[in-house]
Amino acid sequence: MTTAEIAEMSNSAPEPAALTMDKPFPALTPAERYHFDVFGYVVIENVLSPAEVAQLREVVYRLRDECLAQDCLKRHGPKVNYAWIEKYHEKHDFLLNIVGADPIISAYMTHPRLVGMAEEIIGAQARIVEGNAHINSRRPGELPTPPAAWGLHRGIDIPFGTHVRQGLQHCSFVKTLTTLVDLGPDDGGTVCIPGSHKIDLPADEIIAAAAKDPRLVHQMVAPAGSTMLFSETLIHGTGIVRSSNERCIIICGYATRMFLEWDDGDGNYGADFHRAVPEPMRILFNGYRHWTRGTRYRRLNDARDERQFELGTWNERAVVPYDRLASTV
Repeated sequence: MTTAEIAEMSNSAPEPAALTMDKPFPALTPAERYHFDVFGYVVIENVLSPAEVAQLREVVYRLRDECLAQDCLKRHGPKVNYAWIEKYHEKHDFLLNIVGADPIISAYMTHPRLVGMAEEIIGAQARIVEGNAHINSRRPGELPTPPAAWGLHRGIDIPFGTHVRQGLQHCSFVKTLTTLVDLGPDDGGTVCIPGSHKIDLPADEIIAAAAKDPRLVHQMVAPAGSTMLFSETLIHGTGIVRSSNERCIIICGYATRMFLEWDDGDGNYGADFHRAVPEPMRILFNGYRHWTRGTRYRRLNDARDERQFELGTWNERAVVPYDRLASTV
């Protein structure tokens, strides 16, 4: 499917669909939201059940093995359902463009709880801009030395990427990172410099300061099925695996709906996949080329929407009237 064809599907109607996917709002408790605002991230446990974790992990490993077997190691080369691998090193496989690679993976990317968390931080309707997974373990030989080994970075700069409403921080580009294995202190969980999502200084200066004081670096330590929700203004990177365990995580990137996707350059998951996207979910996958954002904001003391959502089937989500979600508070 070409970029023009996808754009035509995205802009087939002059206004958003009358119905949209039902998502929790607010998706975070006041304490979780406050933690995010202070540190730039929050870890939510038990987003996925053990059965869902096992199902998703099996699919990610199968996709990795198929990509390796078919030598899908380049962006402009063979792919498995439009996905491929970049090898960071011999013990680190980075799977890209996986949003539509398997229905179970698509179910993760469209999980109502995850989309709801992302939209709460964005403060507006989201689109999926990337989907990937990492499988990595300890490198042979000498352990690498932080902070360079962490690969610390930001995905968007603070002045452009953030705004404040109702006293709460919002960011136009956020990630949900879910671990599919238990992560202990030595298992290489994602690291970050807490508070850096609000400190508008060059990243290298902040990294240099944090390198001198380990208290300035936080690491994800959590059971399988836990999700780290973070702003892409937060300086973050990959932890160092010191144990004999293998780390397996899956990530979805969400941005405000007028942003372009950037996984494969054209949002190409295949014509059959795009045809299977229900109308109420078109903006989530294809965006909306219009200046409006579909704004939606909470107050800190608003109670969390406690409804339970399952991994489910990605294109059979419950829907609600779009105008019920609209808010300009």
